[in-house]
Amino acid sequence: MKGDKIVIGSRGSDLALWQAHFMQRELKDIGYESEVIIIKTQGDRVQDLTFDKLEGKGFFTKEIEDQLLEGTIDVAVHSMKDLPTTPPEGLLIAGVSYREEPTDTLLIKKECVDLAENLRLKKGSIVGTSSARRKAQLTDLNPDITTEDIRGNVPTRIQKLRDGHMSAIVLASAGLERLQSDVSDLEVIKLHPREFVPAPAQGVLAYQTRREDLNMRRIIAKISKREVAEQTNVERKVLQMMDGGCHLPLGVYCEKDKNGYYHAYGAMGTESGVKRVKQSSSITSGMAELLYAELTS
Repeated sequence: MKGDKIVIGSRGSDLALWQAHFMQRELKDIGYESEVIIIKTQGDRVQDLTFDKLEGKGFFTKEIEDQLLEGTIDVAVHSMKDLPTTPPEGLLIAGVSYREEPTDTLLIKKECVDLAENLRLKKGSIVGTSSARRKAQLTDLNPDITTEDIRGNVPTRIQKLRDGHMSAIVLASAGLERLQSDVSDLEVIKLHPREFVPAPAQGVLAYQTRREDLNMRRIIAKISKREVAEQTNVERKVLQMMDGGCHLPLGVYCEKDKNGYYHAYGAMGTESGVKRVKQSSSITSGMAELLYAELTS
């Protein structure tokens, strides 16, 4: 800590800073002051390459984790879907946030809308996304479209769409909600997470700290959401067993119904299309293994 303040490490994008400031508010509510330090990652510096051409699985997290290990910061806040499932030696996820909408949102230029077509996209539409998962599911649902890589933060991607670089883009609904993005000039379609399966832990923030820092772990435990952790553990365990990161065309989503039952959905892009599986159980134990077995059979 710096004096009595907890030092939070974050990327510098609008969304990352929203996440860091959210954590600050959560900490303040339980009596702790904090400050935010901005750290640039490889994913921030390299904007001319797509995700599959960036080295490693932690290109949005590694530099922040390095600062955490060095003790420059006390805790890092990440979009959990960007965080590799195997942490560096000495670090752990000490807690998670509430879950914002886990869905993906399709934003379409009005002139590219065709209500008669799947996803309301005109034949020949170009959809911007750098996610292998989104590409696989988009073209599976509508083979008459093509996808094109797009980089940049949320406002940058929306502006590229408005400027006519493509017909539509797909973004995580959580980012749009948290930034209160005005997309009233576009056709907005929220894609149901059981049908267009999101990335593991999409919409959730992960609070990462040093394994040896027991005091910080106790503090973070006070703001962590246990039920969200149970569900994201299922999702991320499937990803871990697949030995995958952002390069993998994999979606996994786990939810709990009003009767207390868990339902987990998996979608994996293959050469012949998208393989979709589902598991239901009264407990989360074993669900990830069953999903993995079905996806890889």
